Amino acid sequence: MLQLHDVSVSFGGTTVLAGVSLVVNPGDRIGVIGANGCGKTTLLRVMAGGLTPTAGERRLRRGATVGLLEQSLEPAAGRTVRDEMASAVPRLSEARASVERTAAAMSEASGGTAGDDSREALARATRDYVEALEEFEALEGYAVEDRIAALLDGLGLGAVDPGALVASLSGGQRTRLGLARLLLAAPDILLLDEPTNHLDIQALEWLEGFVSQYRGAVVVVSHDREFLDRSVTQIVAVDSRTRHAAAYRGNYSDYVVEIDRTRARQAALYRVQQASIRRMEKDIARRKDHALKTETATNNDVARRFAKKVAKQARSRERKLERFRSSEEIVDRPETSWALKLDFGVSTRGGQRVVELTGAGHSHVDASRGDGLLFSGIDLELRHGERVALLGPNGCGKTTLLRAIAGHLTLSLGSVTTGAGVRIGFLPQVAVPPDGETDALTALRGVAAMDETEARNFLHFFLFAGDAVFVPIKELSYGERQRLQLALLVAAGANCLVLDEPANHLDIESRERLEQALAAFPGTVLAATHDRAFIDRWATAVWAFVRPPGGAPTVRRFLDRGDLARLGRP
Repeated sequence: MLQLHDVSVSFGGTTVLAGVSLVVNPGDRIGVIGANGCGKTTLLRVMAGGLTPTAGERRLRRGATVGLLEQSLEPAAGRTVRDEMASAVPRLSEARASVERTAAAMSEASGGTAGDDSREALARATRDYVEALEEFEALEGYAVEDRIAALLDGLGLGAVDPGALVASLSGGQRTRLGLARLLLAAPDILLLDEPTNHLDIQALEWLEGFVSQYRGAVVVVSHDREFLDRSVTQIVAVDSRTRHAAAYRGNYSDYVVEIDRTRARQAALYRVQQASIRRMEKDIARRKDHALKTETATNNDVARRFAKKVAKQARSRERKLERFRSSEEIVDRPETSWALKLDFGVSTRGGQRVVELTGAGHSHVDASRGDGLLFSGIDLELRHGERVALLGPNGCGKTTLLRAIAGHLTLSLGSVTTGAGVRIGFLPQVAVPPDGETDALTALRGVAAMDETEARNFLHFFLFAGDAVFVPIKELSYGERQRLQLALLVAAGANCLVLDEPANHLDIESRERLEQALAAFPGTVLAATHDRAFIDRWATAVWAFVRPPGGAPTVRRFLDRGDLARLGRP
């Protein structure tokens, strides 16, 4: 249906994509992966037709439709949730408006005075209403409305008022609304740019099922490894160095196995080839040395002619070696990617009891009356060295609870007690330091006593190199802001880390580095996350929001993620 042939994209002389070729066939399930900033979003925009490539060609089958979900939805002023969903099916919206208009006209005509003119007006209004209703039903209007309700409910938006302004929704809700709108439009090719960033586990599982059953093709950019394993049958990896894209059969786990095999083969070939080159270099050097010594040590013409012959052979072999080095047969050294290097260092230990929650609850209005009650009755203890994942659907109160534990919010009910010697480092979900005009270097030196050289070396571990340390924070990508906030946490020397969605906007390699660093952290960690692979590889326990029968939502402790169905839903 869609083909990219040798596509390249450049902005201001900087190459973003180089020589990318890709084919999307009906029924394909393609996952696009790569480091932050490698060109994945640009690739989707070229595929959608919204961006013309600098070179190469995009071909779309006649009549095929393409829909793109951007990372963020920017609503028009005054637009409601109902308007946003209706825009996906404009003919149906017009038909519904016609039904409402003709129904009102019929009602008005039926209330008129008796007479031929009134009866004729009522008959005309009735005919118009019947015609409008037939058109609405022909467009499967009622079925579409059921689909809208199912889509919104599946993505956790079922309780949102259809008349609510899109501008009043959170960033995560806007993303999910944009996804619902796109799924309702049902294009032949569905392009999704990081749809998993703002989905809770329940919505992720719903989306996995939807993608698997979608009638068209799906191309999705995602850093969620479990989602990719369950949803796609092909991986397209964009290389941040070469700007090329390579396709691999299978899901993400299959890709990892293939990449490991490829790197192992390349490393073995490289070692063999380098050993051969070293032998050739030694042979050339030996011949040159022998020829030189012979020629300078004797006046014998025969010996000198032989020495010159040996020297000539050495030069010939040297030229042959140089041609080989510049040929396509040469195997490149396997490159170790420049990945996020996290080391939280040795923290000063606090008490064994790090945080204690007693009867904790919170309401946005009056918790004593139960008005606006988010959660209540939480009696939990966080102990030294634990790595706890906080789970729950969007909007259940995870961020509120984390902020209360970090001391940034006072709960309406109960208490939060911090143990002796505990220093909490809090990573908010919106990773933007207060002053967006500040650069990374200034922000770091504001929390740690470092000179400029030390600070720049430190930031280099978090992938801020060269002039990147001077870029205003407001101009950084989401992933870059997240990396900077992690850097500030590390520099602050906390012994208890409270993290709100720390993996959001991090690429897969950075997520794996974060897992390793948090697993090695000698202190205590409590993190809200929806990354199931992250939870399984890192967490030693789970705190999950549940709703007891007849009670308000609360939080219970579990030993592992296990069967999420048994955790309940607030």
